[in-house]
Amino acid sequence: MIRTADRLHTVEEYYFSKKLREVRALAAAGKPIINMGIGSPDLAPSGKVIEAIQNAVSHKGAHQYQSYQGLPELRKTIADFYNAKFGVSLDPVSEILPLMGSKEGIMHISMAFLNEGDEVLIPNPGYPTYTSVTKLIGGVPRSYDLLAEDNWFPDLRALQKRDLSRVKLMWVSYPHMPTGATATADQLGALVQFARHHDILLVNDNPYSFVLTDNPLSLLGIAGAKAVCLELNSLSKTFNMAGWRVGMVLGSPEHIQAVLKVKSNMDSGMFYGIQKGAITALQSGKAWFDELDSIYSARRNLMFTLVDKLGCVYDKNAVGMFVWAKLPAGFPSAERYIDELLHQKDIFIAPGTIFGSNGEGYVRFSLCVTTDKIREAIDRI
Repeated sequence: MIRTADRLHTVEEYYFSKKLREVRALAAAGKPIINMGIGSPDLAPSGKVIEAIQNAVSHKGAHQYQSYQGLPELRKTIADFYNAKFGVSLDPVSEILPLMGSKEGIMHISMAFLNEGDEVLIPNPGYPTYTSVTKLIGGVPRSYDLLAEDNWFPDLRALQKRDLSRVKLMWVSYPHMPTGATATADQLGALVQFARHHDILLVNDNPYSFVLTDNPLSLLGIAGAKAVCLELNSLSKTFNMAGWRVGMVLGSPEHIQAVLKVKSNMDSGMFYGIQKGAITALQSGKAWFDELDSIYSARRNLMFTLVDKLGCVYDKNAVGMFVWAKLPAGFPSAERYIDELLHQKDIFIAPGTIFGSNGEGYVRFSLCVTTDKIREAIDRI
């Protein structure tokens, strides 16, 4: 039998990959499962976006290999979008690199900047992929605490006291996943100063800026950020294009070039039609964002009712497409609780523990489910 690589022993199968098999099996057996576990938008892209990809299929050269750096028009549109929405000026030629989803960017960035044994600061709770990719690359994950009493922002003074001599990379995510916490411009500025002082590459994963958010911010809007920062963004949540796999990484020419060295050896460019659809999406007007917020706001208000019935505590000011809620004292562990809810009420939600040890006692509800389904879940409870 051929042995697998040792690196596979450092990671587990992604939680949702494994758990959703169980959920699908229950549904296949006739259980009326309501899936509130995963943040995969159930809404469709705009008609104009779908029309753009349909028309692009017949364009000359549409089915050939595309540029590793994406269409110049796409990069220009991304630059215009960042300037209009965040007030951030970017050179479309050298400071923007389209990606096949921002998740691949986590791997590309890690491969470009980490040597074996380099340490990486990872939020707890936070996106599990930061840890698994770090391990696969041969890096060493070093978690830092995010706590409710600090509004899920790191205690930088406590971090300063740790030995950071081997830390090469730090992951942040504001608006924060899974809690929905936001960071102010001053807090982002403090993060940039921390990174500059310790010579750490700071990466902000920023896909939730336009879901129920009044004041979207980019880390790159902080003075001097480009010297030590990269930002990832995505069209998945903002434009209901999760399955299209369109993301981007933005930063200084030197950092982008390093990521491109990896990416150009990993794929042969994004499909032309998808790029044309992405261009149309990024040019969406105010009405698109207002409609998106209207739908998610109605869903969130109903979800608050469901969470209230379960006796959980949550922050009404959190943003994004999730409700992060603390279980009442005395409830079983988060994973045991969600299993009981799944098998007793046929409702699937995510346990906070999959995002780190500080997620114990918390659960996460996704807003990617219709109001009718939320009402049905309320009735079941």
